[in-house]
Amino acid sequence: MLAWARPRQPEPLPVRFDRRRVYVLPTRFGLFYGVLLAAMLLGALNYNNNPALLLGLLLAGAGLASLIAAQLQLSGLEISAVDAEPVPAGHPMTLRVHARAASDRSRRGLGVAWGHGANDADAARLHLSAGHGETELVLRTTRRGWLDLPRLQVWTTRPLGLARAWGYVWPESPVLVYPRPEASGPPLPAGRGEQVQARLHPSGDELHHLRSYRPGDSRRAIAWKPSARRDTLLVREYEQPQGADVVLDWRELRGLAHEDRIARLARWVDEAERDGRRFRLWLPTQPVLGPDHGPAHRHACLRALALMPHG
Repeated sequence: MLAWARPRQPEPLPVRFDRRRVYVLPTRFGLFYGVLLAAMLLGALNYNNNPALLLGLLLAGAGLASLIAAQLQLSGLEISAVDAEPVPAGHPMTLRVHARAASDRSRRGLGVAWGHGANDADAARLHLSAGHGETELVLRTTRRGWLDLPRLQVWTTRPLGLARAWGYVWPESPVLVYPRPEASGPPLPAGRGEQVQARLHPSGDELHHLRSYRPGDSRRAIAWKPSARRDTLLVREYEQPQGADVVLDWRELRGLAHEDRIARLARWVDEAERDGRRFRLWLPTQPVLGPDHGPAHRHACLRALALMPHG
């Protein structure tokens, strides 16, 4: 069924549903409703019962109207974007699906699922109010690099549950998956460079200042005498000198396999960023990254590692 459904290949977003992209079929309840209605009409004709015949025709009209109403729930709907934050390989990725419609009327009860899994109980629900709405879907990841998105199905059984209307969107924009970091291994390499920066640490070498107590602070770090004078808990904050630049060099990991090198460097990038260290990354496939720190630098380094050629 998917081979014949539109679209037949990935397409750029935004994508708008029109009458050629929306499919409508009766549900199981709709089929039962049709059989029951046929039996009612046959009985009414057999016994020449005009009130029963009129009731049957009214119910048939309501059923046909529900088919049109289900189609109108999707008609004019536009999937404007699909985005996600990168995650390490093996972790579930949460994708945000953004939708909009030209009209401001609310559209509720829309289901969103991957492929042909519209009847899956785990399908996300999409509600549009004032012409906008978004929902989240979970996608499994298995390997680093670019991940091509599968078909996305949007469906509804409103208003009466007699028919199911659905359509497909196949985004052509892949999402990035970071490499899986090494579970354990050697510590972060020592910093290099002429400059030395001091990092606040609860167990450093030199006292820096006193600050207010925060939940989770060690009892050993509490300055009891200053706390008694000020009638509030104060904690000692120390300075710990560290090398200015940490160099993460692909060439220094010659003893490891290709993917193991990537996993170790990914772990070191996370550790350096978590400790607030400036670091540079040397890879054979591109210029040196850094020295720098911060979310943007971390993303650039992990992106470079994710897009390394597979060994």
